[in-house]
Amino acid sequence: MATAEAEAQQLYPQYGKVEITRSELQTETTKKPAWGKLLALVAFATTFGAAVPTGYCIGVINAPAVLMKSWCNETLHQNYGSNLSGSDLDLLWASIVSIFLVGGAIGSLGGAGAANKFGRKACFLICGVLFTIGALLFFFCRAAHSVEMLLLGRLVVGLASGLTTATLPMYLSEVAPLALRGTLGVFCAVGVTGGVVVGQVCSLGDVFGNDARWHYALTAYMALVIICYLPSYTFPESPKFLYIFKGNPMAARRELSRLRGADSADLIALEIAEMEVEANAKVQASNFCSVLRDPSLLLPLIIVCSFHGGQQLSGINAIFYYSVSIFKMAGLSTANAEWANLGAGCLNLLISLLGPVLMAFCNRRMLMMFSSSLCAVFLFIIAFVLHYINSVSWFPFACIFCIMGYIFFYQFGLGPIPYFIGSELFEVAPRSVAMSMGSLASWTCNFIIGMAFPSLQNAWGAFVFLPFSITCVLLFLLTKFYLPETRGRDPPEVAALVSKGFRSKVT
Repeated sequence: MATAEAEAQQLYPQYGKVEITRSELQTETTKKPAWGKLLALVAFATTFGAAVPTGYCIGVINAPAVLMKSWCNETLHQNYGSNLSGSDLDLLWASIVSIFLVGGAIGSLGGAGAANKFGRKACFLICGVLFTIGALLFFFCRAAHSVEMLLLGRLVVGLASGLTTATLPMYLSEVAPLALRGTLGVFCAVGVTGGVVVGQVCSLGDVFGNDARWHYALTAYMALVIICYLPSYTFPESPKFLYIFKGNPMAARRELSRLRGADSADLIALEIAEMEVEANAKVQASNFCSVLRDPSLLLPLIIVCSFHGGQQLSGINAIFYYSVSIFKMAGLSTANAEWANLGAGCLNLLISLLGPVLMAFCNRRMLMMFSSSLCAVFLFIIAFVLHYINSVSWFPFACIFCIMGYIFFYQFGLGPIPYFIGSELFEVAPRSVAMSMGSLASWTCNFIIGMAFPSLQNAWGAFVFLPFSITCVLLFLLTKFYLPETRGRDPPEVAALVSKGFRSKVT
């Protein structure tokens, strides 16, 4: 059987008999129509079916917290005759909140092995099963009078969420053509952001966040799961997974034909040629030990983990976890602070919707440096203004303005880029490990912020935001000196730019 390169050369004789260069592959790929019905279905169904529930489970838990804590106390008294003190009840609630993050970290670690063994599509299906199990546990925990079911449900949806953030951006980037890899890669970030807002809305007292229906609030995301997983039998497996991991070029070609259309034989041939080059690449580390030992993969792995961890350590979740108290410190009433919190979430979602457009037309380096530098400035001002908020009459308004400004510019780079940068820095073989490590860093830092921020806020006051500002500065420097531009480049080309570690010349 003729090789993929030979077929591509028959289709494009102007290239001659020499190997098709990567720039020519990119030129021909970007000329072709990118979107198709199946690709659009996969992109939106996976985003609404997995990424949105991930964000939903983050955002839904805050508003009904007092009601749920009271139910936990009453249930434990009925079942075991115990009366929890205030500190014990706070510890139990912290466990219910944080076990979701623990599940996310575990799910992220398992993402690499699951993606390589079962496939990218299979990981999406596994996420659906886990989300369903979690919803059932949430729905029946009240009828069963079981706090344990609530805890187990949070752990299970945490596993699903960690697996989602580790594998969904990788799946979308691998089914997308080169021209759309950045656009589809950011869908997961947009979905998580949107899910947080949907969770906040569903947990309002006038919706499901009341004493009679809070368990409905925890379960409501299942409507999206059911709708979006119904057509999942038509979804393609990642062609790159089939070609490089399964060694099945015929299956890869079949899936590409479904994604690109029957009249795109030339484009398919070029993508197959690209896969063959990647499959025959010298570096094919594909498990945790081999990836961690490979010096050529050290710098991109540090970038991915730093971006994911720095995304959380930049303070976004600290602001959303405790934004109500921050707005109250700025002088708003409790009711107005809750509405301002919802407004901040809506602003975050609105700006995140620009992500696919920004990633299609703007360079990653420029966006990341722009976002991190401005976020660093706003965080520094927030610390200064909060510290002196009672000294100047207009400082409360300045604080609210800076929080909104930080959220606005966060979504230009710090928010979306960490989710998919690993799929652009790594070739297929080590990609799943890199994405899992990055997702693990994100969930771990999220857990640290959630647990440490209240104590640090009590100890440092407003200056607790200074470490977040410093994190943004460090991310700016890492991007400026070590992140190569990845837009419009294939991963093997990018991998060569960072293969010499911190001695690499990326600009």
